[in-house]
Amino acid sequence: MRTSRIFQLSLKTSALLAASVLFFIVFFLIYESAPLLSKVGFSAFFELNWHPLDGEYSLSAMLVGSLVVAFGAVIVATPLGIMVALFGQFYAPEKLAKAYLTMIELLAGVPSVVYGFWGLTILVPWITLWAPPGASVLAGIIVLAMMILPLVVLTSDAALSSVPRKYLTSAQALGLSRWGIIYRLALPIAMPGIISGVILQSGRALGETMAVLMVTGNVVQIPSSWFQPVRTLTANIALEMAYAVGDHRQALFMSGTVLLLLTIIIVALAHYALKERRA
Repeated sequence: MRTSRIFQLSLKTSALLAASVLFFIVFFLIYESAPLLSKVGFSAFFELNWHPLDGEYSLSAMLVGSLVVAFGAVIVATPLGIMVALFGQFYAPEKLAKAYLTMIELLAGVPSVVYGFWGLTILVPWITLWAPPGASVLAGIIVLAMMILPLVVLTSDAALSSVPRKYLTSAQALGLSRWGIIYRLALPIAMPGIISGVILQSGRALGETMAVLMVTGNVVQIPSSWFQPVRTLTANIALEMAYAVGDHRQALFMSGTVLLLLTIIIVALAHYALKERRA
């Protein structure tokens, strides 16, 4: 009994610490950006230009760049990741599936800067051959998609593995084809877990810095095509925080606050969608 109480107390303490860390991060971002926010107003961050030394703090172009690159990568990686997970669960021989999954786990551990270096030295020059300047939205989407694909595969595979085997065996005994079992049984049951994994990767894609900074060109503009350079909010913070002071520094903290709010909105919408699906 005493051991049980100690364990329960440790769990509550851990949960409280995790919540406290999140609270202090939010508090710190708001505290650092509040002076500039009260000075220029919230609308100033969504006007035309980013020239902080001239008192222009618009985050619009970088916010659009972050959303386009991140969600473009999620749109590319999600169906590919689900198909790879389905192949491993329902089509590949057991030995091949295990070897394949091990390779995917190794890819998930590759540092993001390695993907960025590959994109900078191989992908960007290749895109330049037929659509200069090469460093562009497209390069960012491809590199980010490659980064998040292994984790999409792993989370989808885990969700599909959680489908009770007796359900699959019963469906097979009733004469359903392999595709019928996948489409009508496995995917609907596993979908909440798959969606949770996609949400996790959306947050990672939005927060990625180094790889995106290396391949997107870092031009502050709203792109009108896939081949134009762009700058994301995270890349902007990494590029300018080292020398930013005063209002400029506070504007960068506002960038972090906007990213945090965007992540919270995405998670809230996803939870709402999952709740509606279960209802």
